[in-house]
Amino acid sequence: MQEQDKAEKDDFVYFVDQFGDIRILKYRLPDFGSLSLNQKTQIYFLSQAALSGRDILWAQNFRYNLIIRKFIEFILSSFSGERENEEFKAFLVWSKRVLFSNGIHHHYSQDKFKPGFTELYFRSLIDGCDPGRLPVQDQDAANLTEAICKVIFDESLFNKKVELGSGTDLVKASAVNHYENVTQEEVEKFYSGFPDRNDPRPVSRGLNTKVIKKDGKVTELVYRSGGLYGEAIDRIIFWLTKAMSVAENTTRRRELELLVSFYKTGDLRTWDEYNITWAGNNTSDVDYINGFIETYEDPLGKKATWESVVDYTDRVATRRMEIITANAQWFEDNSPIDKKYRKEKVTGVAARVINIAMLGGDCYPASPLGINLPNADWIRKEFGSKSVTLANIAEAHDTANRGGGLLNEFAATTGEIVRAEKFAFLSDSLHTDLHECIGHASGKLAEGCDPKALKNYHSTLEEARADLFGLYFMLDPGILDLGLLPCREAAMAGYDAYLRNGLLTQLVRIKPGKNIEESHMRARAIISGWAYEKGRNGNGIELFRKDGKTFVTITDYEKVRRYFGDLLKEIQRIKSEGDYEAGRKLVENYGVKVDRELNAEIVERYEKLGMAPFTGFVNPRLVPVTDESGSITDIKVEYTDDFLGQMLEYGKYYSFLPVV
Repeated sequence: MQEQDKAEKDDFVYFVDQFGDIRILKYRLPDFGSLSLNQKTQIYFLSQAALSGRDILWAQNFRYNLIIRKFIEFILSSFSGERENEEFKAFLVWSKRVLFSNGIHHHYSQDKFKPGFTELYFRSLIDGCDPGRLPVQDQDAANLTEAICKVIFDESLFNKKVELGSGTDLVKASAVNHYENVTQEEVEKFYSGFPDRNDPRPVSRGLNTKVIKKDGKVTELVYRSGGLYGEAIDRIIFWLTKAMSVAENTTRRRELELLVSFYKTGDLRTWDEYNITWAGNNTSDVDYINGFIETYEDPLGKKATWESVVDYTDRVATRRMEIITANAQWFEDNSPIDKKYRKEKVTGVAARVINIAMLGGDCYPASPLGINLPNADWIRKEFGSKSVTLANIAEAHDTANRGGGLLNEFAATTGEIVRAEKFAFLSDSLHTDLHECIGHASGKLAEGCDPKALKNYHSTLEEARADLFGLYFMLDPGILDLGLLPCREAAMAGYDAYLRNGLLTQLVRIKPGKNIEESHMRARAIISGWAYEKGRNGNGIELFRKDGKTFVTITDYEKVRRYFGDLLKEIQRIKSEGDYEAGRKLVENYGVKVDRELNAEIVERYEKLGMAPFTGFVNPRLVPVTDESGSITDIKVEYTDDFLGQMLEYGKYYSFLPVV
């Protein structure tokens, strides 16, 4: 089976499409055929649940996203005019960017997309379509068109999906659809006292709700069956119930029952009970994520967007993760953070390397490389967590990046290039494992500390904390003793790549005149900028120019490791004590602003390579094979080379929310 898989990998074409600043790839499902029929069927049912919640994320991202997407689908499927002219090509690129980002705001920069065509042309596209296929038949088409055009083309409206800066009303300044007719002050007053700091098991109040003001009173709309987003949630429930029938064990059946109960009631105590059960189920080769989970897209860090992945274990690659988890207490005891903020006993850190079978919601088309859940600190402390690295997603990234010229363009020395070619994928994979497995699962809060005390800076600082754990331990001699890296040089390759990205190459994602907005990018900027400030002037890090180009190189890796350790200690203190002001200063001083000249230089150098800075994926299609009685006898995997085709297919078959 491994020889067959290698042959498939060698022949597999990952590239699908490229537009704007986006590259679309496929990912393989290695060894899927070796799974049992029961496992394949479970993956199919869970995958249908993953696709059924798509509309929820679109609606959460911006209140007008769904109707705009319907009009895009309407035009692409029924426009009868010329499609080869420059204006239609510009409309096509804009449409793909909107479909990729699950809305009209860029998935990283948070800025509203500026169309490369006129409002007049957009109106002509609508006029050139079959009026009988208009997405909303019971509303006045002319008024609807006026409203949509205003949202899309008026540059004074809804410019930022999530505003994370200080000195402004973050709720009013953000277009994200978690709040309506309320101010930041009203929201914070509404949630004052939640969670109860004296409750050892606090509920994340507001995680699955929208806050509105109705008749002068602030209240919540709950995401549940019969409530907000109920039509899509009912479809998720349908497929989760089907998955129960082929559950691998009683624990899996119980967790699915709890998840269904949560979707029916919206009760966050049930959500916590589900997460405890899910985190403790480490015996199934098939696994999944499904729910309202991450709070990156809320300026106040309270509301969670809907996401889902379905996966199965990569048993060979999981060996590395097993070594890390078996030594979780060693990592905790030897971390550079203050002893009073270390966990005395690391509980239940379970980690695997997985292959993704389906991406959904906020994990699609842009996919994470690693995941660590549940997010609740008290669950992590008492019951542990699951950490996973997405092997087939990383494989697709790595294979597609080879030969792109990126390393030759930005590496400072020949030695760095040689190191990277030998060790970069391995060191990057280990860093992801340590980030998810040890970083997010480490440390503890001071008694009575509010887990949300860092507000809009929480996500950035948490990602920086996890990154620093990985970086600090990569160069530890214990890593070699554990067999996680073959030599010290492999860790050096990881340090080279991190600073090169944090100080230079990630700037390609920043439009001229803009600041860094996305939490992971801010985290990398904080770490790299802070380390460079300590390491410049002969103290371990050099930023220099050669032939008109800027490069960064490390001259003393041990000093850089100490800088990482010092910063990790401080960020853990900030989190443990809920020191909002110290966190704010760290983010604003190092993680937001960019050097405009350097930004322009990096963009120019990158553009010459012809590479897109952002990557996303199309999903495979899982097709059930049935016998004469309708019973499933197999699940067939079909790969697609058509990004736009998949978007239109999902719009046709997985649209469940009403468009108002």
